[in-house]
Amino acid sequence: MDLEIKNLTMTYPKGKKALKNVNIKMNSPSLIGLIGPNGAGKSTLMKLLVSELLPTEGQILLDGIPLTKQEQKLKSMLGYLPQSFGIYDELTVWQFLDYIAALKGIKNSKIAIDEAIAQTNLEEKRKVRIRTLSGGQRQRLGIAQALLGNPQLLIFDEPTVGLDPEERVNFRNLFSRTAQDKLLILSTHIIEDVQSICDRLLILHSGEILFDGSPEDLIKQAQGHVGTYMEAAHSIENIENMEGIHITSRVNTANGLVSRLVAHHLPDFCHVVEPTLEDAYMYFLEVKAGVRE
Repeated sequence: MDLEIKNLTMTYPKGKKALKNVNIKMNSPSLIGLIGPNGAGKSTLMKLLVSELLPTEGQILLDGIPLTKQEQKLKSMLGYLPQSFGIYDELTVWQFLDYIAALKGIKNSKIAIDEAIAQTNLEEKRKVRIRTLSGGQRQRLGIAQALLGNPQLLIFDEPTVGLDPEERVNFRNLFSRTAQDKLLILSTHIIEDVQSICDRLLILHSGEILFDGSPEDLIKQAQGHVGTYMEAAHSIENIENMEGIHITSRVNTANGLVSRLVAHHLPDFCHVVEPTLEDAYMYFLEVKAGVRE
């Protein structure tokens, strides 16, 4: 399956330009991470990909044909979890998934529902009314409905919001396994969610694609630009006032408080360390690309 975004621009009625001439080519199988700060345009792009919105300019092609001409095909192969997911509180988990399966036209729906419940660890909640579920359990239910019917195109918008750390790890592993023969797009502002599973990253900021490449490529750009130092020896106020420096974390250790920073030119007193993907993301946005979150 090929998905191509060509010269895509989205301007809302009040004049806000959410996307600006975006061009992306995606193929299956692949797990693509779409990352960027809040307000970058990620959710708008997701809505355009599922035909919830129509672009102001440009087009989206599915296997070479405009998406607007094959919405039925899109629906038959799509699993989608929007950022705001509406569910019916008085239905049980199983009843809700049965309803979604009917909307999708899934044959052998009982098998599909049982599989989705097992994948999202909702077995003990299958007969429970949705209104009694916790926030994390509701999020798992949202992921379950997206997985129903083994769709070939999966789009998740902030899927791990509300999940505890163990659940987030489990779902990252599930997404990785699921993407082996599918196109899976994972939109998030949580870098940790994409660092170990995505083979390609897109950085979106203020409606524009600033980076398109592998996680390794992004990390390479930050090598030599990430360092640590002991705060006891240097004033944090003086460091923060230095041009082109961004402190990313402060951690208590047995020897005192250690700060981690990214900079185009590291101060001489810093100990150079290997960048993480989050370091590389912050370096690219705040230092190299010259934008602020």
